[in-house]
Amino acid sequence: MARDLIDMVKRGMKKPPRYIVQRIIHELRGHAERHVAPRRARELSAKVLAKRAGYPSFDQWWDALAARPYLAQTQMSLIDLERTCPGDQIRILNAGKRAIAHNVDLLGSGPIELGAVIDWHRDYKTGHRWPPAYCRDIEYNNPDRPSDVKFPWELSRMQWMMPLGQAYLLSGEERYAVAARELLSHWISENPYAGSVNWSCTMEVALRIHSWTWFFYVFKNSAAWAEAGFRERFLQSLYLHGDFTARNLEKSDVNGNHYTADAAGLVMAGLFFGSGKASQHWLKLGWDILCDEMPRQVFPDGVDFEASVPYHRLVQELFLLPALYRLRHGLEVPEWYRERLIAMARFTAAYSRPDGGIPLWGDADDARALPFGEQSINDHRYLLGIVGVAFNVNDLVANFSGPRSEILWLMGADVASALPDRERLDRDQSSIAFPDGGFYVLRNQRDHVFVDCGPLGLGGRGGHGHNDLLSFEAVLDGVHLISDCGAYLYTADYNERNNFRSTAYHNTPQVDGEEINRFVRPDYLWFLHNDAAYEVREVNFGPNTDRLLLSHGGYRRLKSPVTPVRSFELDHAEHRLTICDEFEGEGEHRLEIPLHLATGIEIERQEPGRLVLRSEQRSFMLTWEPMSMWELRIEPGRISPSYGIALPSTTLIWKRIGHLQMLAVTLQPMQAVTASDPTE
Repeated sequence: MARDLIDMVKRGMKKPPRYIVQRIIHELRGHAERHVAPRRARELSAKVLAKRAGYPSFDQWWDALAARPYLAQTQMSLIDLERTCPGDQIRILNAGKRAIAHNVDLLGSGPIELGAVIDWHRDYKTGHRWPPAYCRDIEYNNPDRPSDVKFPWELSRMQWMMPLGQAYLLSGEERYAVAARELLSHWISENPYAGSVNWSCTMEVALRIHSWTWFFYVFKNSAAWAEAGFRERFLQSLYLHGDFTARNLEKSDVNGNHYTADAAGLVMAGLFFGSGKASQHWLKLGWDILCDEMPRQVFPDGVDFEASVPYHRLVQELFLLPALYRLRHGLEVPEWYRERLIAMARFTAAYSRPDGGIPLWGDADDARALPFGEQSINDHRYLLGIVGVAFNVNDLVANFSGPRSEILWLMGADVASALPDRERLDRDQSSIAFPDGGFYVLRNQRDHVFVDCGPLGLGGRGGHGHNDLLSFEAVLDGVHLISDCGAYLYTADYNERNNFRSTAYHNTPQVDGEEINRFVRPDYLWFLHNDAAYEVREVNFGPNTDRLLLSHGGYRRLKSPVTPVRSFELDHAEHRLTICDEFEGEGEHRLEIPLHLATGIEIERQEPGRLVLRSEQRSFMLTWEPMSMWELRIEPGRISPSYGIALPSTTLIWKRIGHLQMLAVTLQPMQAVTASDPTE
């Protein structure tokens, strides 16, 4: 405890004075809220709120809100659905039935039956429960016992309930509206304003605003939602979500996706409620924050500064949806803001593989802002269609592929059906660099190599970024061969959290067992020392061959400094990738160079200096030199494709102790090996 206090003081002393003052004020207000918040919640009855909004009765307020334009589609016909997304009707109705039965599959839990009465405060994966209390008094990180607060948070985001609304719009059956009403009523009664673990993180409150506003527009005219008492409780609680978010912004000297989510929630609440001083304040405050944070968090080349592909998707949604909601109300979205959203979508287009998969880069917790489709959590291609259509960007529209359900439910059937067919093969797949964010994509129609050589996440703090400088993922000739390991867990297991963000869990050289960027402390799960300066020495994208030459200074702090220098060379015609590692420095060192094979890749044959890798019916040759200078070990590995899930894989590790020595590894499909090769 004393150590934590000392560290907190040390960190505080490094902050700007203005931030320290703001933090002190924030803490004082937070403690005062312990007594003020319950009284405020009681006083802000729905009828009082209606009068503040300028309406003499609650019913008039409800009708006025129902008449306001909304962000997404809240009418849908079976004809439009089947024309645009064949087969989705069955999927949606089955998902709606599961929601009625309180069956969920969240954050790697596998299918879980929550029971007739849901415990909104429980981590159903471990059984741990956080008792109701004032939100600031709840300690939700529990390293001494297994638990994951993200489960009750994810459960309370209620995104798993959205199929209830979709099924209702398609079928008109009241049972879906009844189920939604009962779940919302129960949540409100079990989670009083600021009085549970589900109010402990403002981001969670802000994200509920997205789903709850959609529920309102879907069910506003249903018979199940006609009862006055429920309507009043629902709108009062939704209003209090906006109030809480505005009072508890997660602001720091360097802000990330939490602050962005807070701001997005404020814009959503402000536009939903419309009239009244509070809602106008939320709208202005939230939009001002988004406009301030966009150039701080998103590099000019469109890469989110948290150095995580999954969080890039989430942040893109958080900046995008409020902008689209503003446009629905005829409000301005500046041109520069649109251009940065377009740049973000172009990065999404570049990192998305032809099969719809993504590099498992940086942290991932499956977070979405307002999910409508049930495509893979690692399929981000819908963002190309949404941004391309919304801002009339021809290259994004032309490069769209994949399922259209997200576009259908957000923008309508006509927009979704007008997008290119998902089977087109003439999309732009030329290699591309994102030098501000530090990512390089070597690619063609059959190959996709994603390489990291850029800044540490969250402005050098670490955040959701990993120790992955010079690391890469590789698809060759249409087969995913080399994968990042992903993120797996956060506070549920501190050791695993640190394993998956460590150097050894990435496809990059490790020297003397050291981290590229040192961990600050084992329990500082989102901080790293910013040790590694990076250098891009050569970028050459040619018609036949692409070449990168990169290095970093993470090991220059060693007593005998070492600089890893890595080159990538992709032969487009032969689908051949060569990775060459050299080391600048002197002395004897322990060198380890891992390659984490993607799930499903097996070692078919092993010979001196070469392996044959196999994926289903395809075989690839892996060779390395100098063979005699390196020992190859084949070890069990793990790949985490999404939060809470780790799948078995195989890791190749080249090891050497002694003077610095280069290693060149080449991967190529077997049919590209020359006939004179004795292995053919």
